[in-house]
Amino acid sequence: MEPKPSVASLSVKNSHVLPSDTNGHGTLFGGQLMAYIDDIAAISATRHARKLVVTASIDSVDFLHPVKEGDTICLEAFVTYAHRTSMEVFVKAVTENLLTGERKVCANAFITMVAIDENSQPTTVPEVYPESEEEKWLYREAEERMKMRRERRKVAKEMSERFGTAFPWNETSRFN
Repeated sequence: MEPKPSVASLSVKNSHVLPSDTNGHGTLFGGQLMAYIDDIAAISATRHARKLVVTASIDSVDFLHPVKEGDTICLEAFVTYAHRTSMEVFVKAVTENLLTGERKVCANAFITMVAIDENSQPTTVPEVYPESEEEKWLYREAEERMKMRRERRKVAKEMSERFGTAFPWNETSRFN
């Protein structure tokens, strides 16, 4: 497979924040923003791999600024790094007040997507190469972020084995 530049996977999504998208404070539900982030990351990864993809992990999503009803939300995503079957996708979310033009970054996230074949098995993806200074900056630290994700996944597996499906304080939970 021929390597591809990061910019080839660039995907942009805009949405108007409607009342049904907001909580009692008049700001975008965090879960709605996370769904937008996952969606744009999948589009970007699919564009890079030209294969179906699934979400393997979402690094922390830090809500940096509220998104208000009536604002727009613009999400930009591109593949920063590829490793055999997985791709790291960087997503930046920007809120804009269309009446004033004020724009603020409201969230950033890294999502790991895995390409799958017709049998839902992981399949190889092209390498990615950075071109801009920002892409190079993200690319330089990608392997370290990948190592941290592997360690976090190892801990998550240990926790799931330790706690299992029953409540930890009561093997015969009243909620079974």
